[in-house]
Amino acid sequence: MNYFLCITTEENAKIIMDKKIWGVSKNYKNSISKVNLGDYLIIYEMGKPGNKVVEPKPQYIKAIYEAVSEVKEDNKKIFEAHPNNPSEVYPLRIKLKEVKIFENPILFKELVPDMEFIKNKKQWSGSLRRAMAQIGEADYKKIIGN
Repeated sequence: MNYFLCITTEENAKIIMDKKIWGVSKNYKNSISKVNLGDYLIIYEMGKPGNKVVEPKPQYIKAIYEAVSEVKEDNKKIFEAHPNNPSEVYPLRIKLKEVKIFENPILFKELVPDMEFIKNKKQWSGSLRRAMAQIGEADYKKIIGN
């Protein structure tokens, strides 16, 4: 079994949880192709940068899903596009089955010191500047142990 952090925005996290579909751009074909039936996808909601008036929005673990389909390509727009690429539809998709929704989402920053896949604990967000990050079972257990 494999485990993946699926990095997304607040808006798309709601869509993923509502429609039970994970999608990535074609740039991440290699990442999503590693997902097998029964693998666990952990929904990680990115924070938003702050400014002088607003505090930055923190990053949270929102939910865990199981992959229940092979990767399929679908160009129907269901996700919010990235501002730098307004035509992106994240066409490489996997259907999901709910495993756990965190009523109180887990603040990711508190997990960082114990996450084995994050090598640089000071600049840890660099490990998450992509659509998906494969993690080990030990890291998965630390996440669900909260």
